[in-house]
Parts: sequence; C-alpha cells; structure tokens
Amino acid sequence: MEPTPNLPAIRALRPAWTKGRIVGQKRPLKPKHVWAIRVRLELAENHRDLALFNMAIDSKIRGCDLVKMKVVDIMASGQIKERASVLQSKTQEPVRFETSEGTRASVEKWMEDEIMIGSEYLWPGRFHERLHISTRQYARIVRDWVTSIGLEASAYGTHSMRRTKVTQIYKKTGNLRAVQLLLGHTKMDSTVRYLGVELEDALAIAEAIEI
Repeated sequence: MEPTPNLPAIRALRPAWTKGRIVGQKRPLKPKHVWAIRVRLELAENHRDLALFNMAIDSKIRGCDLVKMKVVDIMASGQIKERASVLQSKTQEPVRFETSEGTRASVEKWMEDEIMIGSEYLWPGRFHERLHISTRQYARIVRDWVTSIGLEASAYGTHSMRRTKVTQIYKKTGNLRAVQLLLGHTKMDSTVRYLGVELEDALAIAEAIEI
C-alpha cells in the first residue's frame, strides 16, 4: 500500500474582519450631535434612552460599568445626587462624576416608569433572567442614536459616549490632569493616548502657521 503524500492544507480565504469598517478609536460626539440626539429622544418620549444617554455623557464611565449602574449609586433620600461614584470593574478603583440638571431631570422621569418599581439596577433588562441591559444591547442602542441623526455607525461606539465630554473639557481648558481624574485613569500616558491630544495639539499648531 503506497503512503499517502502530505499535501498542504487548503484554507478558505475569508475577508479581513476590518474590511469596510473604521477601526481604531471611536469618535467623540460633537455638541451639536449631543443636542440633536437629545431632541429626538425627547420628541419620541423615550425616557429610558434619554436618561441613559445623558448619564453616559455625564458619567464618562465605560459601557460595562454604565449598564451595571444601580439605583443606589445615583440616588439618596429620594433625590438624584449631584455628584455620584461608581467602582470601575477594570481597575477596581472608584471614579466620581457630576450629574447635570438635565441628567437629573431625565433620570427622575425614568424612575417614574413602572418597570423601575423595586428595580435594583438603573437600566433593568427586559427579561426576567437578565438583571440589567447587556453591553451588547447598549452598543446597539448607541448605534441607533448615532444613525438617527445621520452619522456613520462604524465611526462611533460606546466609547464615543465616554470620550465626548472629556474631549470638550480638554479643548476648553487644556487640563490633562482633570481629564485623567474624570476618566479614572491611573497613568497620564493612558489619558494622552485615549484623547490623542498630542496629534490634536500638533494639528492645531500647524493650522495656526501660514507660509
């Protein structure tokens, strides 16, 4: 019996997972985008999404921490806290954040919904086996927000919500230390890379020079 020759393995050619996608850091929303989304959610009377959107912008926390936020994290004595704190799952360190008047009002309105009666979580799941919305569901919600105002879905994601407010803070103040604290980063290098501030600063300098 003749031995079977060793033939090279044949693998099906698959398109690269990045084909047709925008990879890398997701863009932060511009102020005009934030207001456009808010107006649409208000007109639709989508109280859950409006509260979720406002809290995502104000808290600047990761999606995995946002979806697990509990009522006690932001409420005390029947009132929404002006300043709250959550424990980051990635670093196990607490991070504090402010809640604007608009955010507090939208969360209060959401708390009146019947689904919130007795709920431990601020964003409860729709199914009994799920205590809160999943990060995947949150990502789909974010995609719906950005596409509703005509933005390209692949350019934005859950991290866009986290980056939106701190990007504006850095542009207006240039205070990297403040941004680092607000994001809960342990190293300044992480904040610099996260915001891409070195590139932004270089471009701003270049734009100011005319030859």
